[in-house]
Amino acid sequence: MTTPHIPDAEELEALRQRYRIERERRVRPDGIRQYRATEAEFGYYADDPYTEPTEREPLRDTVDVAVVGGGFGGILAGARLRQRGVERIRIVEKGGGFGGTWYWNRYPGVHCDIESHVYLPMLDETGYVPEWKYSPGEEIRRHAVRIARKFSLGPDALFSTGVTSLTWDEASEAWIVATDRGDAFRATYVVTATGTLSEPKLPGIPGIEEFEGHTFHTSRWDYAYTGGTPEGGMTGLAGKRVGLVGTGATGIQVLPKLAEDAGHVLVFQRTPSTVDVRANRRTTAREVGADREGWARERRDNYLRIVSGEPAGRDLVADSWTRSAVLLEKLLPSFRRRGDRKDFEAAYEAADAAKMNELRARVAACVTDPGTAEKLKPWYRYACKRPAFSDTYYPAFNRPDVTLVDTADTHGIERVTPHGVVVGDTAYGLDCLIFATGFSVGTSGVLSGKLPVHGRGGTQLLHRWAQEGPRTVHGFTSHGFPNLIQMGTLQNASSVNFTHILDEQAVHVAALVAAAEAEGAVIEPSREDEAAWIATLAEDAPDHAWFHAECTPGYYNREGRGRPNGPNAYPDGAFAFHELLGRWREESMGRVLRARASADGGSSRRRGLSRGAQAPGPR
Repeated sequence: MTTPHIPDAEELEALRQRYRIERERRVRPDGIRQYRATEAEFGYYADDPYTEPTEREPLRDTVDVAVVGGGFGGILAGARLRQRGVERIRIVEKGGGFGGTWYWNRYPGVHCDIESHVYLPMLDETGYVPEWKYSPGEEIRRHAVRIARKFSLGPDALFSTGVTSLTWDEASEAWIVATDRGDAFRATYVVTATGTLSEPKLPGIPGIEEFEGHTFHTSRWDYAYTGGTPEGGMTGLAGKRVGLVGTGATGIQVLPKLAEDAGHVLVFQRTPSTVDVRANRRTTAREVGADREGWARERRDNYLRIVSGEPAGRDLVADSWTRSAVLLEKLLPSFRRRGDRKDFEAAYEAADAAKMNELRARVAACVTDPGTAEKLKPWYRYACKRPAFSDTYYPAFNRPDVTLVDTADTHGIERVTPHGVVVGDTAYGLDCLIFATGFSVGTSGVLSGKLPVHGRGGTQLLHRWAQEGPRTVHGFTSHGFPNLIQMGTLQNASSVNFTHILDEQAVHVAALVAAAEAEGAVIEPSREDEAAWIATLAEDAPDHAWFHAECTPGYYNREGRGRPNGPNAYPDGAFAFHELLGRWREESMGRVLRARASADGGSSRRRGLSRGAQAPGPR
């Protein structure tokens, strides 16, 4: 790899000034209110185009564990619980099948942007070896189904069903799970695995409802209109003028396929993403070490160490993610652990500038028109937006039938007309308008308010958190809400490889349930346990609000409004957090177990659980 040029002090000051100018061009006074939810009159944007719901009678039965969400989080929770001997597991999922994000996202060109051999979970357990370095979406969806089948999660699952409330019943010491299909069944334990990016969002552009052409969101791709498959062949777009709104990871994957099939594509961009080398290719089992027992876990742990800034020795994955982690001097952990602005600028800013200069140079090398290339260059720090990867995105702009429309100075498209869109003084006629505008952050599940959770004494979880701030132990459990276990990033940890995080969380979920069953107890931390964990998060938490405040607006910083206040993630990174959880399970898990109010201590025998259940899986 070529050694990058490290900018001097004068160059760095010029960059800071350019970043400030570019940020101000894009900040809107309405912040996150610039988007609208896919509900009410726009609810059809979130309809399921893949599965027609089947009629069934509402359920009034009882299960051991109810899992809210059928994406990888819910599937992994079910699988790890099954390994612990849990018999009756019911996954409730809005979509018509397993997969979560990968059920919904079937747009042309959809691929994972994390290497498939570390992104796809439970490869060791299922014996599956991906054929490509970066798997296409359909392969990922099928792997989710593969895990669900291996652990028999389908028979009790409820698809095309949304959970509408969770209510703790003190008398039976169980949760009443209500759904939009009239169900009201009971579960001894509830696990919420609703994901962080699951509700599609639309830009709040005036006139969307007046457009007379065809329109849809990328997470609900309308192949009935476009024709073709995720591999392309969209004959329905021949000769049509197509508008693509959004240039994040989805838009970057979609554009090359649209360019091949549509008459003309107009790409409406507010902020360009960084687009690094993809270099996707077929791989062999021998190349990735799949002939060794535990190969996938070894590879996954190695990857997490590197992107978390931990010493790892050899880089087994060696892609743009891991190379960037090294180049940026292990930005994430050093930023989290020190959090001092002066130290941060001294240790990181020059390396960051070198990386961004490299990415901007890539634009100039790939795009032949200088004016278009300049508009595609990203002017912000590397960690301000999620990086993207493609070898075909930039070359698409060299086609005469692809036009980039920069909307930074107008803060996006100004209005939609019956026949197209307006940006500045120009009206662009369109036959089809496609929104690659992503998902609302934190608007699904418990945190959204759309899923009311009533614990002991009828206390509603979000009402309590509104008064006191979020209170958990490790992000999983809260006082007053027995046997409720939440999966997600709140007061937990995160990583670019989020399926790894989810699997570690699933292992923890299963260990909590197994311990409660073995002791005939309920899972409920004390207020003191919550306070101790919040203090741990705050102790070394970096003051990174200033960093996000200087970033270009996006979902990382609530559209330029900075990050929420308070300690929201473990400051030392995901790898250290997983080690902490492992020690806690061995030494302190009994602290969150409370004696059942009922005299029935034989619940573990009733549900077929025992201390001798199957091995708990990793860590």
